[in-house]
Amino acid sequence: MKKTARCIFLFLMFRINWKKLFPIGAIIAIMYLQLHTLPYQLTTRSSYLPDTNSFDDNLNSQITPSIKDEQSEAIKIGPVNIPLNSSSHLVQPNAAVQEKAKVNQSRNQMDIQQQQYPIPPGRGMGNHMDIITTNISVRPFKPSSLSASERRRRRYLRDIKKLSPYEALMYARKEVDTVSVGVDDHDPDLYAPLFRNVSVFERSYELMELILKVYIYQEGKRPIFHTPYLRGIYSSEGWFMKFMESSRQFVTQDPEKAHLFYLPYSARQLQRTLYVPDSHNLRPLSLFLRDYVNKLASRYPFWNRTHGSDHFLVACHDWGPYTLKEHRELTNNTIKALCNADTSEGVFVARKDVSLPETTIGNPRRPLRNIGGKRISKRPILAFFAGGMHGRVRPTLIKHWANKDPEMIISGPMSYKRSQTMSYSLHMKSSRYCICPMGYEVNSPRIVEAIYYECVPVIIADNFIPPLNEVLNWTAFSVIVAEKDIPKLKEILLAIPMKRYRTMQTNVKMLQKHFYWNRTPVKYDMFHMILHSIWLSRLNQIQDLTGSQ
Repeated sequence: MKKTARCIFLFLMFRINWKKLFPIGAIIAIMYLQLHTLPYQLTTRSSYLPDTNSFDDNLNSQITPSIKDEQSEAIKIGPVNIPLNSSSHLVQPNAAVQEKAKVNQSRNQMDIQQQQYPIPPGRGMGNHMDIITTNISVRPFKPSSLSASERRRRRYLRDIKKLSPYEALMYARKEVDTVSVGVDDHDPDLYAPLFRNVSVFERSYELMELILKVYIYQEGKRPIFHTPYLRGIYSSEGWFMKFMESSRQFVTQDPEKAHLFYLPYSARQLQRTLYVPDSHNLRPLSLFLRDYVNKLASRYPFWNRTHGSDHFLVACHDWGPYTLKEHRELTNNTIKALCNADTSEGVFVARKDVSLPETTIGNPRRPLRNIGGKRISKRPILAFFAGGMHGRVRPTLIKHWANKDPEMIISGPMSYKRSQTMSYSLHMKSSRYCICPMGYEVNSPRIVEAIYYECVPVIIADNFIPPLNEVLNWTAFSVIVAEKDIPKLKEILLAIPMKRYRTMQTNVKMLQKHFYWNRTPVKYDMFHMILHSIWLSRLNQIQDLTGSQ
């Protein structure tokens, strides 16, 4: 052992260049001495120092007066002159210092009164006491670049996200219930006469954008599922599916966070794929949907926990209601957005279900082409209709008004020769009122066509709930005529004063944007209006459960 130690000593003596190490050792020694000659050690917390955790509280109590921003509540303070003493006791400010403080207070209300903090005596300082004046600059809180409303909105969003789906729905229900009726301060993009209550609609729509999350089931083979059909009179269901499945705002991948569950099938594609032509048998379609829902119920817990009441479907085909009848919960509980909104069939339930607008799309790349109409002075036709004779209403309409009055152009399908002289759309653009009678079913694409061509729609279909009826006031921009009053149709229309008609026609123009299928969805357009009505139906379920009025 001794031999080993001797070898190490000899190695250190003769192998290490001590001349090079000497400067390094000197530097280390100097730094050590400097550290130990400071008033207090930098590496050790001193009990004589002020508590930095309560430093902000001390400053708050010393501001005369404290000035706060009402929104950010950030306290703004300037440089502070604090006399410190090397003893362990505070030194009372002398008269000169007090006088200076009064002057500073009068010049700047944000200066901080003088206060002393003790510093322990350091080495080499002796016993005499020096007053050391130190300028401490306290950095004020930097005001946020966000506006106060934006900060409130972000805090609001954070609070909403903490709520469970049911708690969020309860909150939204109470918010909608407490909206004041007749509030004039609303979004300028909303035209109040079109709505039952524009204030309630605006608040409900705002909450939908803030809260609503939809889970879309991925089950289902194409083309019946996940394949939107974008052309023809049943295209509403396809356009809604297209935008719903591509939405980043409303779709969630986590079903536990969902407020609604979407069954992404197309009634039009179901009919094209499974229906046997001329068989008049819809049961295979109903059985297919029954099996699909049962499959979801067995694979996921979400259907069974509410019996399907927080699920929804969108179907525009005339057969939409009839293909649901093999599944009781699908028929009775699920929220259904249907073009065939017939309350007499026992499937569509007003207030729970949504009347889906039926729109004719000829070119999916240009869904809004040929929209607009002539001004009132250029509309010589009082009322116009041309179309097939199917259903119970149209034959009666033709019987009483075809070729009976030059102001009432009522006829069957337009001939090719006649359409070359004046097209169907031009007839609507040149008419004050456009007659929209039901066909085989109560729904008709003419209602939306009339709105596109700025023609006041005249709806003839008993038991029909007009599109988006839960929010829109249809008496403001349309005429609803009972089927029994078809013989008095002209009398009813002429009884409307011109002033009233002008108001209704203006309302139709203002209504158009709510019935647009834009290539990319925009606020308050058709996609958002349909989704809002489904959202409102879900809120109505919460109201029914809580018993609130």
